[in-house]
Amino acid sequence: MDMPAPNSEIIAKKAMIAARLRQVLPDRAVIEDPAETRAYECDGLSAYRCPPMLAVLPSTTEEVAEIMKICNEYNVPVVPRGSGTSLAGGALPTADSVILGVARMNGVLETDYDNRIIRVQTGRTNLSVTGAIEEDGFFYAPDPSSQLACAIAGNIAMNSGGAHCLKYGVTSNNLLGVRMVTVAGEIMDIGGAHLDAAGLDLLGVICGSEGQIGVVTEATLRILHKPEGARPVLMGFDSNEVAGQCVSDIIKAGVLPVAIEFMDRPCIRATEAFAGAGYPDCEALLIVEVEGSDAEIQEQLDKILDIARRHNPVELREAQDADQAARIWLGRKSAFGAMGQINDYMCLDGTIPVSELPYVLRRIGELSKEFGLDVGNVFHAGDGNMHPLILYNANKPGDLEKCEAFGAEILKLCVEVGGCLTGEHGVGIEKRDLMNVQFSEADLDAQMKIKDVFDPKWLLNAAKVFPLANSQARRTAA
Repeated sequence: MDMPAPNSEIIAKKAMIAARLRQVLPDRAVIEDPAETRAYECDGLSAYRCPPMLAVLPSTTEEVAEIMKICNEYNVPVVPRGSGTSLAGGALPTADSVILGVARMNGVLETDYDNRIIRVQTGRTNLSVTGAIEEDGFFYAPDPSSQLACAIAGNIAMNSGGAHCLKYGVTSNNLLGVRMVTVAGEIMDIGGAHLDAAGLDLLGVICGSEGQIGVVTEATLRILHKPEGARPVLMGFDSNEVAGQCVSDIIKAGVLPVAIEFMDRPCIRATEAFAGAGYPDCEALLIVEVEGSDAEIQEQLDKILDIARRHNPVELREAQDADQAARIWLGRKSAFGAMGQINDYMCLDGTIPVSELPYVLRRIGELSKEFGLDVGNVFHAGDGNMHPLILYNANKPGDLEKCEAFGAEILKLCVEVGGCLTGEHGVGIEKRDLMNVQFSEADLDAQMKIKDVFDPKWLLNAAKVFPLANSQARRTAA
């Protein structure tokens, strides 16, 4: 994976820059020791590593502003970092960069149940947002699989979704406002606690911008009342294509489950060995969950089960109580950890029209044979957000490159059928060089012009998202 050559002049000023940062931060908030900076050398895409020059851990928005002023003065690249769970290399540093981690900024600043909002510092983990309000009968809807660890900052950067985004939407549908620090150290408030906040509507630019235009330090999030009840049903099928067609038929029928999750045989077997959820040994299974009152739940499930039966399922299992519901979800929640127990893998993140699921699943199987690498599929089927897990041996020369080539073909396939390169993981470095597959030169230029406005020196996460050949002139000029 190509990265720009580090600037030796900046590295030579490391001690000076660290001293300046210590003037505005508590001493323990500046990490300079090379052994300690290795903790920040990669994110969840661990195939690529590079320790940063420095790492800083501010506790307030004002401290972030001071950091940005100093880095802007010395032209130091800055890589914003939430919890480091990105699977696309979104927080990969360069040797001349400062990692700006928001992990210590994890407080709840305001809770307003009347207006159904919560304002938090963005280092707070996704699951702990719900944890702060669930006793009062509320929850925060976006629920990435990494929600125990991932930070709201990263969720905003990548526009994260999760299993329940089919009904409740992704981060952009639940984000009302942000406080953001620009590259020059200016503090900006964008949006707010209401749907029609004053000023330009820039939230759509910021959410999903992958740390390219500012450091988001606070977020105002929509919270919702907990539903009366929820019930999942497990469906087993004897082929991936049939399971994909069942998903398409459920969506076409106008039923809106809160979640439709897909797993294929490799993932089923791995999760059974890992978690013992009691899944059937079949080619593919779906977990479909609906919410509402008892009557609403039953009406929805009757329609869904009727559709499933038309596809000759090998098993239908409707949860009868909370324990059975938890066991249906156990394997799905354990899938990524379970697959990591059996092999190295790369997790992709393409998104496709739901109607194309049968075809895309078949083509992934064919590509698997062509490249000689196994693949497990586990993903949010309801909105077509696919997460193929390509298995490879990191210690075998050439296997990583083969895995990357296989992954590129899957992502090209997603675009070919009318989808896109990413649903929630972001582009980072993983998909950076595939952006030309989805976007024209004019498209990419328009996107980079937005970055020019917010980050004229191209200091913020500048080696990400845009193909290096497309951004080289801007980075060189800056």
